[in-house]
Amino acid sequence: MTDTAIISKIWGLANVLRDDGVGYGDYLEQITYLLFLKMADELNKAPYNKGLVFPKLKDTEGNEIPDGEICNWETLSSKRGAELESFYSQLLRTLSTEKGMLGQIFTKSQNKIQDPAKLFRVIDMIGKENWNLMGADVKGKIYEGLLQKNAEDTKSGAGQYFTPRALIQAMVDCVQPQPMKTIADPACGTGGFFLAAYDFITENHALDREEKEFLKNKTFYGNEIVANTRRMCLMNMYLHNIGEIDGESFISPADALIADSGDRYDYVLANPPFGKKSSYTVTNEDGEAEREDLSYNRQDFWETTSNKQLNFLQHIKTMLKISGKAAVVLPDNVLFEGGAGEEVRKQLMKTTDLHTILRLPTGLFYAQGVKANVLFFDNRAASKEAQTKEIWFYDYRTNIHHTLKKKPMTTEDLAEFVKLYNAQNRHQRKETWSEENPDGRWRKYSYNEVVQRDKTSLDIFWIKDESLTDLENLPEPDVLASEIVDNLESGLNSFREIMETLQEDI
Repeated sequence: MTDTAIISKIWGLANVLRDDGVGYGDYLEQITYLLFLKMADELNKAPYNKGLVFPKLKDTEGNEIPDGEICNWETLSSKRGAELESFYSQLLRTLSTEKGMLGQIFTKSQNKIQDPAKLFRVIDMIGKENWNLMGADVKGKIYEGLLQKNAEDTKSGAGQYFTPRALIQAMVDCVQPQPMKTIADPACGTGGFFLAAYDFITENHALDREEKEFLKNKTFYGNEIVANTRRMCLMNMYLHNIGEIDGESFISPADALIADSGDRYDYVLANPPFGKKSSYTVTNEDGEAEREDLSYNRQDFWETTSNKQLNFLQHIKTMLKISGKAAVVLPDNVLFEGGAGEEVRKQLMKTTDLHTILRLPTGLFYAQGVKANVLFFDNRAASKEAQTKEIWFYDYRTNIHHTLKKKPMTTEDLAEFVKLYNAQNRHQRKETWSEENPDGRWRKYSYNEVVQRDKTSLDIFWIKDESLTDLENLPEPDVLASEIVDNLESGLNSFREIMETLQEDI
């Protein structure tokens, strides 16, 4: 079957299960468990003969059951009826206690398909395909297709972990990661940046054996605190030939912002979670919540703040090697907010070369009301002089209209930006803006021009907004309505933040 046909078949069953109350996210979760078990079973047979060992069933206390059956695909696929449903639930509980990638895949796993007949249909569907014989690109495309469909289901909330693939591709094309370098994402979601970077490296370099091994097992490192999203990320990466099925997990469940791990990376590519307020839960040895703190008290941070994005920006600066490079999606408030925001911007420009800002339109993200930008900066060694000399802005917001379904952003939409970015030699860039061409989207500002602005604001626009003057060329009604909703949502979010701040002060 073609990858499109397989996606259609797998997703067709989702519609059947939805009538039983199994949501898209729950269904994708079950697919992940079963796909992992099936591929492990294939690897234990010829020609792979990998010898993967799966545990026997354990009781609720974590003790192995005498004469308990082995928790693998072969045992599971032989069951029927109530016995199948019971064994599957026990299998998930047992595997959730294992170490390494196996344990991470099955962390907090539960059976959400209570009808044994329908559970068998899903198992039978997965069992009919030989997944390890498929190319990594085909397997990856199938799973990415499922993640995309899950993100489009707005009720599930999964879209908040899904960055538009066209935007990810443009960011990677600009950064151009090289072989034998490390790549990190402190809020990696389902792993979109890792996969795009992996594809860029394999497509642009003829890798030798050492480089292939490094790419597979030593290149990517991330954090994802949501167990379900983390398991999808691990599965997504494994299907793209990253990591070993019996290896250690390179996606940490820890909150990246709590402390500096001490690890430093060559590249950081990230889209930290939206929402201004930061909070983390302090737990005891049993994993029980003891208290919730609103701010991260880190000595390596320039400012102590409850603003999540400012904290992620400061953390990413810490994560970089001296020669490290970053590309990070951040909301508008990072560019103009006073107080801690102003100090963070000043320090970022002093200690790194903040050389490029891509301004994005609304209608790109599943969270409404988000006005975002991509900040590109290169780390530098300590110096008395500011490392940022000039900042190039590409305004892909003014008079640009996108919606998630009817007019999604494509790679072609950002092709001009990638070309003007000129990754081969950033010092040979040429502005498209001029006094004669005031609508040119590519313009630079010197460091001195920026620091003289009120609050050192980087919230810069220069192109005339046609919607304010040209009523004949308004966008389509649905696009216009979507933009109105986005603007209202953005305003509401700002008011909520002000209200939360006032309540904290009280």
